[in-house]
Amino acid sequence: MIAGIQPSRVTGNIVAAASKSSMQRACAAALLAKGQTTLINPGNSNDDLAALDVIQKLGATISKLENGNLLITSNGVQPISNEINCGESGLGIRMFTPIAALSSYPLTLNGTGSLLTRPMDFFDSILPKLSVQTKSNNGKLPLNIQGPLQPANIVVDGSLSSQFLTGLLMSFAAAGANKITISVNDLKSKPYIDLTLQVMKYFGWEVENKNYEAFSFTQPTTNPQPATRNYIVEGDWSGAAFLLVAGAISGPVTVKGLDIESTQADKAILQALMDSGCNISVHTNEITVSRLPMKAFHFNATDCPDLFPPLVALASYCNGTTVIEGVNRLTHKESNRSLTLQQEFAKLGVEILLQDDLMMVKGGGEIKGAKVHSHHDHRIAMACAVAALGAKEEVLIEEAEAINKSYPDFYSHLKQLGALVNV
Repeated sequence: MIAGIQPSRVTGNIVAAASKSSMQRACAAALLAKGQTTLINPGNSNDDLAALDVIQKLGATISKLENGNLLITSNGVQPISNEINCGESGLGIRMFTPIAALSSYPLTLNGTGSLLTRPMDFFDSILPKLSVQTKSNNGKLPLNIQGPLQPANIVVDGSLSSQFLTGLLMSFAAAGANKITISVNDLKSKPYIDLTLQVMKYFGWEVENKNYEAFSFTQPTTNPQPATRNYIVEGDWSGAAFLLVAGAISGPVTVKGLDIESTQADKAILQALMDSGCNISVHTNEITVSRLPMKAFHFNATDCPDLFPPLVALASYCNGTTVIEGVNRLTHKESNRSLTLQQEFAKLGVEILLQDDLMMVKGGGEIKGAKVHSHHDHRIAMACAVAALGAKEEVLIEEAEAINKSYPDFYSHLKQLGALVNV
């Protein structure tokens, strides 16, 4: 699919889409906690749908209610299929693998698209220490496992992704870990672990966080009686970051439905917007961003690497050279995002330099019309679309349907704000 974005002024209000980070964690918790969970404001992205499919394959039943909410009923991990497919969700495969390993049945975990190229050798080294038989495809998917997982004191590498730790924390809690500690070296994306711990606490699991270097289970949490609970899926700061940047480039735009107190890492977009000098107004229930002359800024995205694409779009319109730290976090995404951003924004007339862990974006010049490619990466497609709003001519985005992974309503939301979008 090709999407054409013409230079446009955007204005109006939009409600943020559901957070897939919140949604997928809630799906996993609803499976593990047993009983009935109603998910309020559930997401509908490809990653969300993949998570729902996974928990059904692992034994949960799901009913869609008349108001659009989802009722999940579970008695724990009781697989009804020997193959679990996480689609193209990095969080999905990393979180659900140790959860699936709670079962004693032999299972195969797989995925699609770029997920097949992502490294999974973390599990080859860690799961056998937890009494799980494991065999990967030379460190890639498919991954064959057989549990049941037995919690034990382990040390894990947190430098590649915090998502592996999320799965271990949830599976240890569900397995009744007692006087057990997971020690972590060089943990990245700490705010995502805050989100995991927040979801776990809501569902009844307490974990002691010792400065993100050790996570201790001091007493087992049991759930003897089936519970009934409601969980509200947060608005998505990751997707909303693009809308807020659109406001800075061509606004004003008001985004509603975001939790200012959220632990989502990508809430940090607010600091970047403030540092750029755009006009921003933050209230409890809404955030409004509008145009002003903007200046280059310095931003550390090590703990929020998903912000690189909207940050690059923002920096393209800031006078001077913006420096973004954390490039090493971008290699194993849907694409190698540092190189992809450099390649595609060059077509728009924006020079990006890469040096060690730094990305330098030379902004303030003319944004050209061009044909760009998403590289099947949802965030690259959205970054190019937002950058196109202030371009001199139309920008065409190839493989534009990549947005369905996280934000299927993105183009329609841009249209609602007045953007000239032809899909």
